Amino acid sequence: MLTSKQRARLRGLANPLEPVIMVGKGGVTDAVAAETENAFHTRELIKGRVLESALMTSREVCDELAARTRAEGVQAVGGTFVLYRENRDLPEEKRIILK
Repeated sequence: MLTSKQRARLRGLANPLEPVIMVGKGGVTDAVAAETENAFHTRELIKGRVLESALMTSREVCDELAARTRAEGVQAVGGTFVLYRENRDLPEEKRIILK
């Protein structure tokens, strides 16, 4: 479970990131969950976008993907969401240090 300070740090780190996950009309499908899982192999922080045609809110998508990928939902604002999952397999310089 993330503390409010950790969440604030992750939000700041996510700000310049481009979305790598797009969720459309189909919602959180197995393919979207698999793509999210693959993205976590190379990074710890992921930004995603929920398209206007989607039938889910960004909060719903964030919560669903977090549950399906064992990640933490960091933020869901407008059509954007941010997920975090620690990855001990990444090289030290690519890891995010949370205190």
